[in-house]
Amino acid sequence: MPVRLTSLSAVVAMTLAFAPAAMAASRGLTLQDVNAAEFAKPTAKASQAVNIKAQVLLDRAGLSPGAIDGRDSDNFENALRGFQKKNALGETGKLDKTTWDKLTQSSEPALIEYTITAADVKGPFAEEIPAKYEDKAKLKRLDYTSAAEMLAERFHMDEEFLETLNRGKALDKAGSVVLVANVNVKPVALTPKQAGPKAAKIEVDKGNGIVRVLAKDGALLAAYPASIGSEEKPAPSGTLKVVRVAHGPTYTYDPAFKFRGVNADEKLHIAAGPNNPVGSVWIALDQKTYGIHGSSEPSKVGKVDSHGCVRMTNWDALALAKMVRKGTVVVFID
Repeated sequence: MPVRLTSLSAVVAMTLAFAPAAMAASRGLTLQDVNAAEFAKPTAKASQAVNIKAQVLLDRAGLSPGAIDGRDSDNFENALRGFQKKNALGETGKLDKTTWDKLTQSSEPALIEYTITAADVKGPFAEEIPAKYEDKAKLKRLDYTSAAEMLAERFHMDEEFLETLNRGKALDKAGSVVLVANVNVKPVALTPKQAGPKAAKIEVDKGNGIVRVLAKDGALLAAYPASIGSEEKPAPSGTLKVVRVAHGPTYTYDPAFKFRGVNADEKLHIAAGPNNPVGSVWIALDQKTYGIHGSSEPSKVGKVDSHGCVRMTNWDALALAKMVRKGTVVVFID
């Protein structure tokens, strides 16, 4: 039954409940706001705190929302849908009370304080990363451009969101205490007998922009947002296999690719680094020039096209690389 708003105060309350994340961010969120967040509080600030907490917990569960930013998005919905599927809940892609209760069973906080170290701010950092491939090829390495960019990636966060969450704090100064997502970035080393789960099959869902990791029995192990091909250069179809994994890859641009905006007549060899066009890792497939890889622009993953391959955030691609081996089946779903 529709609810009729009968007063100006009711209209204001409804507006605040659905205000964009930026409004809440402008008021400032504390560590306590997020860690103590409860579902369905009817204010913009509380809604953003709930989203942040949910995104961190989804990331820790292996159902990645992409770059954590506290905003509603297709990536967030897909991560929720994956979590619901994995836990036999209704696959709505919406954060409801049942999903929230299951998600928040963990006692670990969503946000933690992190003290920036001298090593964090030492670099080396690049002054800038040029947009054109021709200019990228002139660099000896494609490093992060700042400590803020490096920290955002380490903690799986949107860089702008990291800066907003820590407004007034120096992100380039050793000793600064900042708020970051608690995404278990330094897990205890595993022995060979304790090796993490291995993928029996990878599904690349082109229509929904999702990479799913499946076990032998078909159970969902993990899911990640991805940019998958484009009209200019579509992703492959059918079944391929992993042939190798390269960490810290270089990138070679072939003029035969004919990417829009690239006017090279000869091959361009672009050095390694997190801002390399294929990011921090390359998972090569058995169809020439195609692979699954990282990205220099994590906040755009799942939102803009790729050059035919499967582009993920660097941290998600690195997580996937640990789960595949030579011969792992990769099925592209049209």
